[in-house]
Formats: sequence, C-alpha cells, structure tokens
Amino acid sequence: MSPIRRALISVHDKTGVVEFAAGLAKLGVELVSTGGTAKALREAGLKALDVSELTGFPEMLDGRVKTLHPKVHGGLLFRRDLGEHRAQAAEHGIAPIDLVAVNLYPFEKTVAKPGVTLEEAIEQIDIGGPSMLRSAAKNWAAVTVVCDPQDYLTVLTELHGNDGMTRKETRLRLASKVFALTSRYDAAIGAYLEGVGEDGPPRSFLLQGALVQHMRYGENPHQKAGFYAIPGCAEPNVADARQLSGKEPGFNNVLDLAAALEIVKEFSAPAACVVKHNNPCGAAAADDILEAFKRAYAGDPLSAFGGVIGLNRKLDERLAEEIVANAKVDAIVAPLYTEAAVQILTTKKKWGANAVLLETGLFEDFPGGGREYDVRRVVGGLLVQDLDRVADEFANLKTVTKREPSAEELAALKFAMTICKHVKSNAIVLAQGRAVVGVGAGQMSRVDSVEIAVKKAGSRAGGSVLASDAFFPFPDGLEAAAKAGVKAVIQPGGSVKDGEVIAAADAHGVAMVFTGIRHFRH
Repeated sequence: MSPIRRALISVHDKTGVVEFAAGLAKLGVELVSTGGTAKALREAGLKALDVSELTGFPEMLDGRVKTLHPKVHGGLLFRRDLGEHRAQAAEHGIAPIDLVAVNLYPFEKTVAKPGVTLEEAIEQIDIGGPSMLRSAAKNWAAVTVVCDPQDYLTVLTELHGNDGMTRKETRLRLASKVFALTSRYDAAIGAYLEGVGEDGPPRSFLLQGALVQHMRYGENPHQKAGFYAIPGCAEPNVADARQLSGKEPGFNNVLDLAAALEIVKEFSAPAACVVKHNNPCGAAAADDILEAFKRAYAGDPLSAFGGVIGLNRKLDERLAEEIVANAKVDAIVAPLYTEAAVQILTTKKKWGANAVLLETGLFEDFPGGGREYDVRRVVGGLLVQDLDRVADEFANLKTVTKREPSAEELAALKFAMTICKHVKSNAIVLAQGRAVVGVGAGQMSRVDSVEIAVKKAGSRAGGSVLASDAFFPFPDGLEAAAKAGVKAVIQPGGSVKDGEVIAAADAHGVAMVFTGIRHFRH
C-alpha cells in the first residue's frame, strides 16, 4: 500500500465534506470532484480538479454521465500489484485514484414523501455513485472507499498517524459497508418499483438494516441480539430516536418502546400509555399531557411497575415530577424533553435514574408517507403484511342493538377500539371516557379475556364501554361484560352467532356497534 495521492469526492450529503477534503489537501492529496461538491470545495478555498479534466470528457445529460468513464473506473480497479495492469493503465493514461468519498442520492427519503411521483423517484436513482463505490470496494486492497460521513474523521486520523496510508483492516471494513449500502439501496429501488400501481405484497422482499447497537442479550440472557435500523422511515420510530439518558435499552425494552410509540401516534390529542410485555396496561387521551399520563397510569398501577411510558407531547418538569412521584418504569419515549425534566428524571435515585429516555423529535416534523411493513420471521421464511392502519375506520359503524350508544359512549367506544388493536389477541379493552380501565390480553378464549379485563377494572367496570378486536363467537363474553356493568360494546361482528350475541346485548340493555374491521394481533 502506497500513500494516498489522489482522491475523488462526489457526495450528495455534504455533511463534513469540506473539512474532510481540507484534511486530505493538507496531506498533499490531489482532489478530484464533480458538480455541487466541486463548487462547495472551491468556495471553501480548496483546489479541486473537475472530473471532466481527468477524463477528457464533459459531464452531460444533466449530470447523468460524468464518472462512468474508463479513466475513473480504471483508476479505481487496476491492481497495483500486477505489472500487466500497471502497464495497461500507463498505456491508456489512466492515473490511480487512491481514495473515493461518495454518498448516494436520497432515494428512500424521496419516495417516503407524500405525493412523490414516479418521475421524481426515478431521478433519485443514483447510477454513477454506486458504480464508483463498488469499483473502489472491489479493489479495497489498494483503494480506500468512504460512503459514510461518520468515517471521515477515522480515515483522516489514520492517515495522519500512518504516513498517509490506511490500514488493511480499515479498508476492508469500509469496503464491507459499501456493499451493504448498495445492496440496501438497490433493494429499496426494487421494492418501490414493484409496488408502483400494485396493492399486493412485493414479489420479492429484502430486509436490511444497519446495526444500531449490540444488545446485552435478547429476550432471555442466553440469546445474543442486535438492534438494526432500517433506513428511510418517514415517521417517528425507536431506531432513529436519540437516547438522552439511561443504560442501553434491552431487547424487550425496544419492543415495548416501539409498541408504546405506535399507540400514542394514533392520537392528535395529548395521549399517554404504559406498556408492559408489549401490551398496554394503561392508556389515556386528555386535554393536556399531564392529565393524560395520570389517567393512563391509573389504568393499572400494579402492572405498570417496571413498564414503559409512551407520550405524544413534550415531557416537561411538571410531568417529570408526577412520574418520579408515582411510577417506577424502565423506559420512556417522547417527542421532546425539557432540560429540567431530564434533570429530574435522571437524579431521582429511588425512581430509577438508569431508566432509558428516548427522544423522537416532534411527530409533525416527520414527512409521513412511504409504505411500512409488519415483518415476522418463521423458520424458513418471512411473513410480510401492511401495518394495521385503516383510514376512516369508524366511517361505517352500524348499531345492531335496540339501544344506540350515547354520544359520550360512542366517543369512548372509538377510543377503546383504537387501543384494542394494539393488544395481543384475544383482546378486550374496557374504557371510561378516554381512559383505559381494564385490559384482557392474549387469552385462548375471548370470555377469559373479558373476565380478566373486568377483574383489572374492578368497580370501574360499571358504566364502562368495551372494545373487542374480533367478534364474540358466543354470547358468554358479552354476558360476562354486561354482568360487570358494561354499558356499550364495539366489535367487528361477523360471527355465525351474531344474532345470539345481539339478543344477549338487548336483554341486558347494552348498546352495541359493529365496525366490520378485525384487529387480530398475534
């Protein structure tokens, strides 16, 4: 390996590129660049050779063709250890390119934006960038390739401490990042194009992520685990959230944090939830986030111990004081935290100063859009489906009983069903107003879920409403709810026993509405 003498820099994301190029120039490295990158370098006072001067061929077709040239790819690919390669390069005037810094057009971010057209998406398919990256990565023994701005400092530090050269181990690591990037990039393009004009699942499905962290262990201490981020998500998510404090979140923490975040994202009003073992044990919406948390925590304080809190509004000092005074939880996810709130949450030792605090950013700052999938692994395969999201879910509600629900009951029913779809099936949720008072989750028999929810609610079952994620197969669940004082029920309907269930509701004066939409969550 010889010292780096020539670098080709062409980046869409210009974060840190001027500083990186300046560091290379100080080491005597000749800079070759293209378009906007060359302009940025020159404006910073750096000398940069246009790639057209290197190739003797102008950029053309609106920049679509500029680096696809033998003097670029030959300079990257020829093996420095083979005399025949060196001779051919000299014969054709091909100069070696020792370092490439390239990142790609933001295809995934583009297609995640609402209303993006096919033409706009196509223009964000990078051709020259991936080609240069792959050429450089294939010849990693002689070429240093950088596709991630976070590696700029590492490379510069190594060059300064190693006579202008990078170590073999570094070049191989950087090359492996390239092939992971380009494979993920192509997969995203393929998935998007397959989905254009089609409603069904993609014909092929590739899932790749970048390692966020090695975890202490998986669901259990004997299982090794890692957490991977899938690029291009256009909505608030745990993988991209910023950790403000606490120990590294564990495997189960991440599952619960993600579940909590999905629940509070459902609401435009201030909302809070407490999740335990991937099920909400309490949830509420209110006029302010403090009141929402109080009602959510009151849903089941016993089960909330050691759980995860989800919020859809900024966590301020008032709410922080309420949390540390009443709750003992492992983690919190919220859009933002005030500095005072973080101070309170991280210094109350009895509460648990090691709790994970994740900050997603304001929900409204995310563009939304894009197609997200629910992916489950089975031995030998993947199950892939759209997320359980239904536009205008309550547009076709049908009252099937003699008594119609009151306006207050109907609002509570809609709230209860919104929470119910986040509960493991068979799922039953009891609510008073916009607050959960009892949850029955994951039972093999629906009547058992009803009885558990009633037990959790206690006296609060009286006058509550009930949501069921699927139909009642028999009247027994409805009768158990009515006996406990439930006044209104919302469920999909569709059972061969619907008539008997409706008759039981009428006999007890219970109002019942059908949605026609099931929400199993296995």
